Amino acid sequence: MKKILLLFYIVTITSFSTLLKGQNLLYVDERPLHFGFSLGMNMMDLTVNPSMLPCGPNGEILQARVSSMLPGFSVGVIGDLRLNRYFNLRLHPTFHFGQRTISYKPDGADKKDPIAYQTDIVSMPITVPVYIKFNADREWNGRPYLLAGGGVSFDVGRDKERYVLTKFFDYFVEFGVGCELYFSFFKLSPELKFSIGLNNALVPVDQRPELRDETVQFYTNALSRLGTRMLTLSFNFE
Repeated sequence: MKKILLLFYIVTITSFSTLLKGQNLLYVDERPLHFGFSLGMNMMDLTVNPSMLPCGPNGEILQARVSSMLPGFSVGVIGDLRLNRYFNLRLHPTFHFGQRTISYKPDGADKKDPIAYQTDIVSMPITVPVYIKFNADREWNGRPYLLAGGGVSFDVGRDKERYVLTKFFDYFVEFGVGCELYFSFFKLSPELKFSIGLNNALVPVDQRPELRDETVQFYTNALSRLGTRMLTLSFNFE
């Protein structure tokens, strides 16, 4: 996550240095409706609640946590409806790809003890959020803004052969901040968002007839709830 924040900072500062030559796109914000696209990267996370059941291979209680997150990519389209000078209604369907690793240790184990078991979760969600966008006043060729909203998510890349499976459908709230940078022919907006899933995303063992091997069912039985979280840095072109 620190790398995403650093990249957001560098791109914003560098872009501002190129926007001091003259005021661009004077009337672009008066359009009632416009479209665009976004490219970016993400870090997917999970909130993990253990079941505290003696379900380990040796009858032990297992504690679980997300031990690593691989940066993923995001690509989306933007539809923006102007409400007034300061507010816009925004639709931003986006395809994401990411991976997380859940690690397990016996309950009571020290942080320095080696990981006993681990499994990967690969996700490819299509998110369909709706935002209210609050715009500050434009200063020369820059204008900061805030986003707040929510939506639904459809994970089209679930692998049912994995030991832990997340649900196809989820819903979430999302908050963000960004800055519109006005160039000669388009607006570029570095945007940082954080989403919090509201659903229990864990598919229990009794709903997974394909997971017949009882020796690996403890990966799921050691969990009572999974909540999705995601940090996204996108670059919007409008």
